[in-house]
Amino acid sequence: MDRLPHTGVSTTSPSDLSPSRAPLTTVAVVGLGTMGTGIAEILARAGREVIGVDINESACRRAVTALEVATARAVHRERISERERAGILDRFRISTDLRAAADAELVIEVVPEDYDTKHEIFAALDTVVSPSAIIATGTNALSVTRLAAESAHPERVLGLHFFNPAPAMKLVEIVSSVLTAPAAIEAVTALARDLGKEPVALGDRPGFVADGLLFGYLNQAATMYEAKYAAREDIDAAMRLGCGLPMGPLALLDLIGIDTARTVLEAMYAASGDRLHAPAPILGQLSEAGLTGRKAGRGFYTYEAPGSATVVPDAATAEVRHSTEGARPVRAVGVAGSGTMASGIAEVFAKAGLEVVLAGRTLEKAERAKARIGKSLERSVSKGRMTERAREQALERITAADALDAFAEVDLAVEAVAEDLVVKRELFKVLDKVCKPGAVLATTTSSLPVVACARATSRPQDVVGLHFFNPAPAMKLVEVVRTVLTADDVRATAHAVCAAVGKHPVDCGDRAGFIVNALLFPYLNNAVKMVQEHYATPDAIDAAMKLGGGYPMGPFELLDVVGLDVSLAIERVLHREFREPGLAPAPLLEHLVAAGCLGRKTGRGFREYAKA
Repeated sequence: MDRLPHTGVSTTSPSDLSPSRAPLTTVAVVGLGTMGTGIAEILARAGREVIGVDINESACRRAVTALEVATARAVHRERISERERAGILDRFRISTDLRAAADAELVIEVVPEDYDTKHEIFAALDTVVSPSAIIATGTNALSVTRLAAESAHPERVLGLHFFNPAPAMKLVEIVSSVLTAPAAIEAVTALARDLGKEPVALGDRPGFVADGLLFGYLNQAATMYEAKYAAREDIDAAMRLGCGLPMGPLALLDLIGIDTARTVLEAMYAASGDRLHAPAPILGQLSEAGLTGRKAGRGFYTYEAPGSATVVPDAATAEVRHSTEGARPVRAVGVAGSGTMASGIAEVFAKAGLEVVLAGRTLEKAERAKARIGKSLERSVSKGRMTERAREQALERITAADALDAFAEVDLAVEAVAEDLVVKRELFKVLDKVCKPGAVLATTTSSLPVVACARATSRPQDVVGLHFFNPAPAMKLVEVVRTVLTADDVRATAHAVCAAVGKHPVDCGDRAGFIVNALLFPYLNNAVKMVQEHYATPDAIDAAMKLGGGYPMGPFELLDVVGLDVSLAIERVLHREFREPGLAPAPLLEHLVAAGCLGRKTGRGFREYAKA
């Protein structure tokens, strides 16, 4: 292990933080946990001299071993040569003495999220490194400004927030306080680009962009689970399959560390006063019990061993989930509606071998919807996903109709009409009259109360929510929404139907937003508030969530696709149901909708689009 002697403090003045300064070639990383080790790896790979410092000697040795393993893997995959590997390993030195960082031009601290610990390191670095050296904190929750103000040279302090795993994740948030010298930001930004990262420059606020949006969402998921609204597996599956996220929120909390999440949320709540940022009590309970996630072997889930990613059954694992026992037979389905969702749902049922009656307000509308299905099936044939014969058989199973009377013999009636409660209730009154006894009646609503549709009938026990996602043929998720009146065998029938058509059902109760929208739209709303407050641009926020969170689309891309008017309507429903001030729609969203800027469908939303 290398120990460098204390070389004293340079008398170089802070004015050396000039735009013309040389590139940062020697970097010290203080704290060699998972994140610090990952940062050291990417620096050494990029040709920098790296000094790894940790008071724990075993942490230093683990960092060296991790770098040896990572570079050996890279050689095996022919990404680097043996000679390049040797150079990377030679450029990495370790020490348990902070004075080893004396010659560093940049110091990156990545120690636990604790002000006292970080302040102690910053105070020590003031006596070790040159005044011209830049000191960066890797915090994602604590105030960069406070750390800078307590430093002897606040102009050289900034935030440098990498994402885990650092070698793989492209985003780096570069955070300046009101005291940070522009030259320090320029130098670190140039370094980030040289490391192959995408730097986003931000001001100082807890969570910055990515975690500022992410942790509010994670907190709401924890609250949802704590309220026993949905099973942990269903919450995670809903967000993976419904939103295309790489991980569900509860599994992600276990990966991040429940104690870490609680610390970040405490800092966010202290700054915002938003109750949605107040850590869910379950996070405190699990943290205090030492059940901090994967690293402890148990958090929301139980793992094979501490540090393992393998989930094992535990007391919370339901013995019988999504049971289809007692399900009613379903051979024929009626779909009410002629829009995109109605035709997509009809296609799903027809491809699965069920007879389908597709009813529009006129026969012409129903026939157009069937033609839309035909084109969709043709695309599947051209892509080799189905045969021409299978396409013909699916179309033959669909009968277009101009009245709900055609639903007289269906076993399941699914409404997919406008998201208007008056319209849906009137439709359910008709279904109640025309559908045979024992037929299941389902609504595809994404935001309206299912029980209100059920009460429009004389058989509320037969009514359930089946919330398909758009496009229905492609999206695997279906939220099965059970009201307090829904019969057990109707819920079982809903699960059996999902299984028959190859969908993944998740159970939830009848409240605004169900699982996906209740977690998704507050996140979108908070992104709008960031732009409204001039904290970051839509481009920066979209980049942060895609590169830092692995999201398939940034929030503003998604808002423009969904439609700002649709998004506003859902956010109003959530605010009305839960009465949380933090759920009130962002005024900027209200203004854009009032101006007719609804997203892609109008050619302008948060961005402008070329007219078709």
